[in-house]
Amino acid sequence: MKQWIIIGALAAVIIVPFALRPDAESTETADDVLVLITPHNEAIRHEFGLAFAQWYEERTGRSVAMDWRVIGGTSEIARFLASEYNASFRNHWVKTLGEPWDYEVQSAFADGRLGADASDRERAARAAFLASEVSCGIDLFFGGGPYDFIRQARMGQLVKTRIFETHPHWFAEDVIPLEYAGEGYWDPEHRWTGTVLSNYGMIFNRDVLKLRGIEVPPSRWEDLRDPRLLGSVALTDPTKSGSIAKAFENVIQQQMQEELELTPADEDRAVRAGWVRGLQLLQLAAANSRYFTDSSQKPPIDVAAGNCAVGMCIDFYGRQQAEAVRRRGDSERVDYVAPPGGSVSSVDPIGILRGAPNHEVAELFIEFVMSMDGQKIWNFEPGTEGGPRHFALRRLPVRRDFYIEAHRASRSDPDDNPYAAGEQLVYRAEWTGFLFREMSFIIRVMGFDAHAELVEAWQTIIEAGLPPEALTVLQDMSAVDYDTAQGRVQQVIGARNKVRELELAKELGNHFRMQYARAAEVAREHQR
Repeated sequence: MKQWIIIGALAAVIIVPFALRPDAESTETADDVLVLITPHNEAIRHEFGLAFAQWYEERTGRSVAMDWRVIGGTSEIARFLASEYNASFRNHWVKTLGEPWDYEVQSAFADGRLGADASDRERAARAAFLASEVSCGIDLFFGGGPYDFIRQARMGQLVKTRIFETHPHWFAEDVIPLEYAGEGYWDPEHRWTGTVLSNYGMIFNRDVLKLRGIEVPPSRWEDLRDPRLLGSVALTDPTKSGSIAKAFENVIQQQMQEELELTPADEDRAVRAGWVRGLQLLQLAAANSRYFTDSSQKPPIDVAAGNCAVGMCIDFYGRQQAEAVRRRGDSERVDYVAPPGGSVSSVDPIGILRGAPNHEVAELFIEFVMSMDGQKIWNFEPGTEGGPRHFALRRLPVRRDFYIEAHRASRSDPDDNPYAAGEQLVYRAEWTGFLFREMSFIIRVMGFDAHAELVEAWQTIIEAGLPPEALTVLQDMSAVDYDTAQGRVQQVIGARNKVRELELAKELGNHFRMQYARAAEVAREHQR
């Protein structure tokens, strides 16, 4: 069975992109073209491409070709857009405005936090960028996490969309609230809107768990620390995947809120203690991990194939993989769970990029995605009226008015309603939102860069019977505590100096390697 799962997964990776590839001549023969950059998978691109083309022709009497640009996750997309806008604005600044280019201009033009102490030249560069129609050659940014869209909007690389003016009733509390459980669902300045919801959890394989002596499947983030999972957890590098970074942030936020319940009057203490507890939990999850991958799609596949027992993932990857296993007649082996009180429902947004060459088409695509016609594509069964043609996307639409009884029979997940969740994490952006990149950096350094030493120390500690003194050494987070994260680490990460960032990563990586070696030695001494 395992062999056929692996072969099937590989076949899907190889065959599906070719099977769904659009006609190479379509962008030349269509009346209009829409260029989108996205981290969305092939099935989403295929279904929305087909549905929008039909809707667009009915609406305008014209044909449209979808030109999808897929370069990786949201981190790669952000770097690409920054590079393209840098080159485009430099050309505008030098050739159109006749101004000399230098580091001061380069640093300021996309700096949404330019302060009062900025020079006249920096302010001029920023104003010129915001007044311009410089382009990256792409119309829409579609999919990813809100963090990335907030950054793009702040930089000035996203512009206002008229959907808020043409359909204001869609952005009311009873349809798409501005905020829900602490998560922002659309931009107050109208530069992006959420299209679909995601939560975060764990996909697990009951057969592999039983082989490790675990009869009860994981249900809480804390279960990832179980020593019996050594070498059997699948994780993704949070610096490469915005969705997984959000999942890690959820882990830390839950620990903070549990600490706050202990001392309601002392929020500062709870936040700092919860930060440490969250990092300690994630450290042991990393110690149990088989790998840190660049792709957030790999853990669900590996868990289904039996290569790992548990994997952290975004909900739709977990549900899709569990469904694939069930369709092969094995309904009990693989499943997905969102830890109670441990996950938010956050949005995957969409926004129009500055200088969009096909701005009008982009506006209509947003209108389609946010209409009920577009929302049905996310969660209707293939072949149902208004649903996708070939693939069940297994996503939860952002519109509250989608979750009505009339839609229930057509839905892939009729029992799931994110607005009716009984126990949901309430996100507090002021606690960790400003440390999102720093958090990902710290987790990567302590869990991935020093992974070999961490695993060796953890295995030694397990063999020694989990002596508390060894665990205390292993889990010392003083080098990356909350104050350090918003102090030195943030200064380095915020400076956007890759050399300094690499130097800090090397320094902290060496620190944790030595710390893990000491922890292993304490465990060995305990055994003597």
